[in-house]
Amino acid sequence: MTTTHTPEPTPVPSAATDEPRSPAESARPAESAGPAESAGPAGPTEPAESAEPGAGDRRRWFALAIVMTAAFMDLVDVTIVNIAIPSIQKDEGASFSQVQWITAGYALAFAAGLITGGRLGDIHGRKRVFLVGIGGFTLASALCGLAANPEMLVASRILQGGMAALMVPQVLSIVHATFPAHERGKVFGLFGAIVGLGAVSGPLLGALLTEWNLFGLEWRPIFLINLPVGIAGLVLGSRFITESKAPRALRLDLVGVALVTLGLLMLIYPLTRGEELGWPLWGHLSMAGSVVVLAVLVAYERRKSARDGSPLVELSLFRVKSFAAGIAVQTVFGVALGIFFLVWTLYLQYGLGWSPLRAGLTGVPFSIAVSTAAGISVQKLVPRFGRKVLQAGALVMAAGVLLYIWESGHYGLAITSWHMAPPLVVMGVGMGLIVAPLTDAVLSQVPREHAGAASGLINTVQQMGNALGLGLVSVVFFGTMSDHLTPARLGPAYVDAFQNALGWVAAVLAGIFLLMFALPGRPARHVEGGRAEDRTEEKEPALV
Repeated sequence: MTTTHTPEPTPVPSAATDEPRSPAESARPAESAGPAESAGPAGPTEPAESAEPGAGDRRRWFALAIVMTAAFMDLVDVTIVNIAIPSIQKDEGASFSQVQWITAGYALAFAAGLITGGRLGDIHGRKRVFLVGIGGFTLASALCGLAANPEMLVASRILQGGMAALMVPQVLSIVHATFPAHERGKVFGLFGAIVGLGAVSGPLLGALLTEWNLFGLEWRPIFLINLPVGIAGLVLGSRFITESKAPRALRLDLVGVALVTLGLLMLIYPLTRGEELGWPLWGHLSMAGSVVVLAVLVAYERRKSARDGSPLVELSLFRVKSFAAGIAVQTVFGVALGIFFLVWTLYLQYGLGWSPLRAGLTGVPFSIAVSTAAGISVQKLVPRFGRKVLQAGALVMAAGVLLYIWESGHYGLAITSWHMAPPLVVMGVGMGLIVAPLTDAVLSQVPREHAGAASGLINTVQQMGNALGLGLVSVVFFGTMSDHLTPARLGPAYVDAFQNALGWVAAVLAGIFLLMFALPGRPARHVEGGRAEDRTEEKEPALV
């Protein structure tokens, strides 16, 4: 399991995350910089697809199947990897810092390229960029499956994340350009169901492929399975997807991308290697320098915004209290999920010695709880109780984490999947209450002309938080373990490290609860309400 991506506001409520990605967290697609992001100094531009897509064209359903399959492939790929990490580590002889980068490298490359990927689609055509993305993702999957050493696998995963950043932002944009407004509710409902299926099936599929050891390939089929799917998507997509562009897309901000990536690397790389190398001086200097780089980024983005109105990060958004608080919540929540899912996998398979299949089956109650709670949250609870639902979710999830800590200590190495089911269900319910309505809460007070840019930034910071959380595993998990453990002490050491890491996760969730007080009491959806003639205009930014 892993973190989820969050589909941006849609005409119908849907579960959102990313994470194990529940229906709530599905699609990073919304990062696409569509018409809403095309608002320059002169204000928002007209939507690229001003004419309503033809409802009689059957080809649009083939296009929908293709882009949803691509999004599903991306979701499953991330969740598959976590469950197979111990097998990869044993087979490749990877160090634990390399294990962290197998997941963190993907998240970092994906986060750094999301907004740029959306803008490339607006400029050069969403179909064209989608096909480049899915082709590159398929090639990177092949390189991952054929990796000869840990270094090649890490590099291939970074490439895979970069290609996902081209592919995924186009999904909702293509749907928006292909389907008329009255059909989009049905389409996004279907999309939520696909995402829920990906959340549940990813860990199980990864466990089965690893356990079966097809053709003696060990863990490699978890990546190679993408090849036939990706090739089919490339061929069929070139035939059935309709091309679309934004009339006045924002310019690329490659300097901004470089500064963001450099700043995060200077922070995350020393975190992942620090424990292993004995926390050298250069690591501390690098982490301090990352603050300077990010300060330079802010100054540069201000100048670029004034010069051509196309910054990577729209800094004026942070003047909106609810948005600034929501971005903080998304980032910190990503940190918590990044820590939990990696240490949870290591605890089950290294500490307890469970097989990948047993570990994958153990996580099923969590995935089901997330999906179920997410649907109830947006449909029933948030309209009635507003922000209190999100805050209750943070407290419920923290309670599940604390219950897990108690059970891990109480049962020790004798703990079973049945013992773990109650805390995992409680955690899943809490997460479902948060991830589905959080994006709407964050965007509810953002001006419509900036909704597209805000949507992209939300998912970007969540993935950056995830990468940071994966980097912190060296501190909160491995940092509590001795370098020289006897076989008899290995299991108990992993149990102790797991409990320590979960203590940090619980503390982070408590902080999230407090941050949520800055969110609006009753979030308003950009895509609902208002006069009938305004609804299409209002939903435009969120869908593209």
